[in-house]
Amino acid sequence: MITLAHISDVHLAPLPPVKWTELANKRITGFVNWRLRRHNSLSGDGLANLVRHMREQKADFTAVTGDLVNLGLEAEANTAFNWLRTVGTPDEVGVCPGNHDAYVRPAFGYNNGRWGEYMSGETLDAAQFPFVRRIGDVAIISCSSAVPSAPFFAIGRFEQDQADRLSRILRILGDAGYFRVIMIHHPPNLEARHPRLGLYGARRFREAVAANGAELILHGHTHKSSIFAIPGLTGDVPVVGVAAAGAAQSEAASEDPARYNLFKIERLGTAWSCTMREFGFQRLSPDIVLRLSLRVY
Repeated sequence: MITLAHISDVHLAPLPPVKWTELANKRITGFVNWRLRRHNSLSGDGLANLVRHMREQKADFTAVTGDLVNLGLEAEANTAFNWLRTVGTPDEVGVCPGNHDAYVRPAFGYNNGRWGEYMSGETLDAAQFPFVRRIGDVAIISCSSAVPSAPFFAIGRFEQDQADRLSRILRILGDAGYFRVIMIHHPPNLEARHPRLGLYGARRFREAVAANGAELILHGHTHKSSIFAIPGLTGDVPVVGVAAAGAAQSEAASEDPARYNLFKIERLGTAWSCTMREFGFQRLSPDIVLRLSLRVY
């Protein structure tokens, strides 16, 4: 049995000191948003407690589906690296970047330079994404939807070259009998895609999965717990989103309190079983509880 933890949208606080010259771009909108809303909901103690609880589950691997930082400041890259070390080593933890991790053009370079070990693995060629981590019979495939975007936009992009590489990886790993888990920050949900927030290229992503198969897809971005499905090669593929880890004390109706998911994956003869448990805060309680338990595959 392989145990996989999933956490996302950490949005580490507090912000480091910000120079006014660093706000002469899209960062000004994010800074105002953080000052008005996020600084009240991002609880360092709550996040530390959530990570501690998650670590106690002794997962074989932890998937972090992006948005570790807020404004893409160079100083935030070091904060994110230090936080990742509390989650585990680069061998134990894999990250796919979110839109905040590429908030402005230089941001991804800062983050990749500091915690790129967590965003690396086996690849088909020189391209960084998708990369693969293999744990027993489970293969975690990390894609990137992280791109800089205009003020008031939080879109992701999934281009054809990455879709082609994903297709090849899914086919190779499927032929080898792996349980394939795909990580991507933005949900590949065409039905609910928002023009300012959604994944441009979601259709390409879904076509790659439909043509080659996958067993599980993990995402963040929405700051809400969710489960839906997209077509796969032999049946529907579950798509699971997790609430923002940085929203432990959030009272915003549009967001769920901080949570993480824990998946137990095992081979049963020629078939697979994957059960999911969701742990997290209640809206009016500081306690971390088991909120949901179900079989997803």
